[in-house]
Amino acid sequence: MYILTTCEVRTMREEYDIKNLNPRRNPYVKKAKKQITINIDNDTVDYFKGLSESSGIPYQTLINLYLSDCAAHQKKLHMTWS
Repeated sequence: MYILTTCEVRTMREEYDIKNLNPRRNPYVKKAKKQITINIDNDTVDYFKGLSESSGIPYQTLINLYLSDCAAHQKKLHMTWS
């Protein structure tokens, strides 16, 4: 740990040359997440919470991973009514 003494006061420059900062695009912009509200059955949440306890991964992350896998593999829900 480095502690500044009273003689070593560091000051910020008053002006920065923005053109020389070498701006670049955020490489993680495609990984950005969007917060939404979704209604999920209690049993489903309990299922993912159980997986969370055994895996050590937060249940919301597990739900996101599962849905991301479905999207990546273009899985479709097949339902039949009898």
